[in-house]
Amino acid sequence: MTDTRPRKQALHHFWERIVDQIGYKFTPDEELVDFLLEQEVALEEKFEAPYCPCQRRTGAWAQDMQIICPCIPYHREHYDKMRRCWCGLFVHKDVTDPDTLKQIPPDGV
Repeated sequence: MTDTRPRKQALHHFWERIVDQIGYKFTPDEELVDFLLEQEVALEEKFEAPYCPCQRRTGAWAQDMQIICPCIPYHREHYDKMRRCWCGLFVHKDVTDPDTLKQIPPDGV
């Protein structure tokens, strides 16, 4: 079994700088962060990109590029309404309790 800790740490460090600049942070739920990073490392090994673990790849390159983590820029309006990204790895900087946040379907219903 491969030790994924170095890759998870690298992704965490890199993404932290990116999402900070757009008003987000990692969720304070460290167990969730570790789990989701583990999933993304596995997806990266399988598909050569760290796709969001809760969104389905379509096989269409342009569409799939929109779910490579962090996918916030592609879905900014939707995520700003939810105050988090779809899987919950990232939340708005002012969020202290991500458990109070609800997922909203992309169509807003």
